[in-house]
Amino acid sequence: MKTMKTAKAREVAARAAGGDGADRAGSAFSVKTYNAISPVGLDKFPKGKYSVSGDDAALEGPPMAMMLRSHKLQVSEVAPTVRGIVRCGAGTNNIPVKEMSDMGIPVFNTPGANANAVKELVVCSLLLASRGIVEGNNHVNNVINVEENNDYSKISVRIEKDKAMFGGTEIEGKTLGVIGLGAIGSRVVNAALGLGMNVVGYDPVLSVEAAWRLPGDKMSRADDLNQLLEVADYITIHVPYIKGVTHHLIDAEALKKCKPGVHLLNFARGEIIDGAAVRAGYDSGKLTGKYVSDFSDPDLMGHPRHLVLPHLGASTEEAEENSASMAAETLMDFLETGTIRNSVNFPTTILAPHQNSSGARLCIVNKNESGALGEITTFLGTQDCNILQEINTSRDSVAYTVIDLEKVPSDPLALQDALAAACPSVVSSRFIGSVFKDELGQPGTFFWVRDDQR
Repeated sequence: MKTMKTAKAREVAARAAGGDGADRAGSAFSVKTYNAISPVGLDKFPKGKYSVSGDDAALEGPPMAMMLRSHKLQVSEVAPTVRGIVRCGAGTNNIPVKEMSDMGIPVFNTPGANANAVKELVVCSLLLASRGIVEGNNHVNNVINVEENNDYSKISVRIEKDKAMFGGTEIEGKTLGVIGLGAIGSRVVNAALGLGMNVVGYDPVLSVEAAWRLPGDKMSRADDLNQLLEVADYITIHVPYIKGVTHHLIDAEALKKCKPGVHLLNFARGEIIDGAAVRAGYDSGKLTGKYVSDFSDPDLMGHPRHLVLPHLGASTEEAEENSASMAAETLMDFLETGTIRNSVNFPTTILAPHQNSSGARLCIVNKNESGALGEITTFLGTQDCNILQEINTSRDSVAYTVIDLEKVPSDPLALQDALAAACPSVVSSRFIGSVFKDELGQPGTFFWVRDDQR
């Protein structure tokens, strides 16, 4: 067990910090970045208060947080000083979430920040599936232009003549099945209705917030997945990949319930659709619709009915800016106040600052075990630490407690060491000062972590 700190942090801890901005006195919150993060998001971090870089040498100290997009994060890259990790995007498959939970590190994402970008790609894919657009373009470039030796007059004739090879259907009046009615799915619903489609939605874990985004009686909601499969002409998927839950959600049995000409759209995760089952349906002639995705599939490589795009779902300037901005704000809120929003492994935890508090805020991560909270508060009572307010939340094996103390402990470092010794369930703890004032516990100071967790 030890307290993570530097000589500089010890020195700075004895001083009162300045305000935000470049004139700030004291050390900065250090954030390690991976990938090219949008400058719009990076500019959210106040200069002087935050040191943000992809280069460890450019940071003022060891990283306290990590910010990334597609980088495949390894456990070995997570320094013992890291308090939180945020991904600029919704999926977190590139982060070892379970290991981070064991280490007491919340992993954040940015749900909804790229929702409009994905919605627009889904609308595009509805047309790609129904009108032979990709096939027609390939035919012009690879067949007509070659056979007619780039002779404009002959090409013009062939373009008109060969259009019969790529007849399609209109999407108006057709039924779209939307699996997953969250931030993206709800936008897809509204867009499809605007295009004159009938919409059936299915989401067994629909939240109240998501329900408010839906258009009420303008769409139908299926009570189970089979109801949607049986009536849909197009099926679009917007659920997270959860092993054992959504793995191969659309498999051979599901495809048997679908219309033969159903078109599948998948911009969620490749593993949600069983590619081998789709290929078997194509080979047998029982499945004639197209499968549009931005994921490759080993069983469908090169198949003409599988239209594969680069991973374009969130690849717009606006989506990258939105995701980076949301990620920065989420991370700052956590580092400065202990607030947890949009975490995939920690419980949502929000505690407004206590107006009479002149002391520090203590944030504790511990194992979600019976009696752990009682041990923590009892110990603090024996140390003459009066608790003005607290919040305790839990999610799976993780518990998280935020406590506002009436006064500043005389020796925060010793208090944390003693707390850990008295409470074996504690994984980490940190003082972050009087919230919004930063009077104690400047960045990098008074962060305790159990050695065997890192």
